[in-house]
Amino acid sequence: MAYRCQECGYRSVKWLGRCPGCGAWESFAEEREEKTPRVSRSSPARILRLSEVSGEGFKRYASGLSEFDRVLGGGLVPGALVLIGGDPGIGKSTLLLQVAGRYLSQGLSVIYLCGEESPGQVRLRAERLKIPGELELLPETDLSAALPAVRERHPAILMVDSIQTVYLPELSSAPGSVSQVREATAALLRLAKEEGVAIFLVGHVTKEGVIAGPRVLEHLVDVVLYFEGERSGPYRLLRAVKNRFGPVDEIGVFEMREAGLFPVENPSRFFLSGGGGAVFPALEGTRPLLVEIQALVVKSYLASPRRTAVGFDPWRLSMLLAILEKHLGVSFYDRDVFLNVAGGLRLRETGADLAVCAALLGSRLEKDLPEKTVFCGEVGLSGEVRPVLALETRLKEARRLGFSQAVLPWGQEIRDFPQVRPLRQVRELLDLL
Repeated sequence: MAYRCQECGYRSVKWLGRCPGCGAWESFAEEREEKTPRVSRSSPARILRLSEVSGEGFKRYASGLSEFDRVLGGGLVPGALVLIGGDPGIGKSTLLLQVAGRYLSQGLSVIYLCGEESPGQVRLRAERLKIPGELELLPETDLSAALPAVRERHPAILMVDSIQTVYLPELSSAPGSVSQVREATAALLRLAKEEGVAIFLVGHVTKEGVIAGPRVLEHLVDVVLYFEGERSGPYRLLRAVKNRFGPVDEIGVFEMREAGLFPVENPSRFFLSGGGGAVFPALEGTRPLLVEIQALVVKSYLASPRRTAVGFDPWRLSMLLAILEKHLGVSFYDRDVFLNVAGGLRLRETGADLAVCAALLGSRLEKDLPEKTVFCGEVGLSGEVRPVLALETRLKEARRLGFSQAVLPWGQEIRDFPQVRPLRQVRELLDLL
């Protein structure tokens, strides 16, 4: 017997209140360890030269859902193991069933392993989404019985919903435990690479926002996707955080309707709320998106004024406030500051600094920002405005949506944009207000 952390897989011979590996509290569970001897092959492995490996490109399966294929890098690669994580009820099963229907309409065979729902429940959802009846269901959670059936049928695509419900009987631990999730994923990985079957895995997300199970689960798979959004709202974001066959940080935007998920062809209009904030041309993967950064600066009656940021790094917000106070002489020490990225998008790039500063100054000085203007640039500690990457791509999207003025770092070469306002120092923002 041993105790294992259900968050990171750390092993201990006794129960611990806090995991030394990841710092999680009360995450240890008792598991029985059964060591099964692995049979070694009698023949040695063969070493290949790089010139002997086939140089033919992967043939991808395009589903026809433009946003889904974009996040995958153009389509699904045969033999790929894809992990989709998200909060309960966010629409992971709905997305997979819709994708299965698209693949079936192209003549590809798809098996849907339903571990969380009965076949009757899956059929009700499939009828609502108008999924073809050729979809094959596998109502089985025992992988020792499910894998031979899959190998015999040899489908093009296998969907496992979810990885926390399947188990291997040779392990005595419960389904969803660290050992079961790890070994089940390893067994499915062998199936994908040996048979060339593309496999989708559905993974639950914990309250901390990470996929439940050991972190090694994300290292085993080829692609990790997160399905995000507010369940009460109509929009969903599909984000790639790992992709061995395409770009990372790519996002797809969907709208949830009664008939399922529909791609949003122009997501920039969704993120622009028209609330008078500073507009920033963000770059998510290879896609430019225009987002609105809103700020509210009010007098504080607390001993320690609040600094709240939604969709932006709160530590970077504190740094930008200090820069504005140092180089512009605008005080924020007695003000509550609230920052919000409209639409629920989370900005991770430093190029949004200039837009954040513009929004903060506009609210603090009670001045309106210039209309049809985008702000893009990184702000350094000495107040200088630093250049950003892929500026031409960002401004092309801004011009397509009708923006005519851009506030940018000094020295970056810009072509085909109506009006450009270059800045050397962040203090020059005051001239715009």
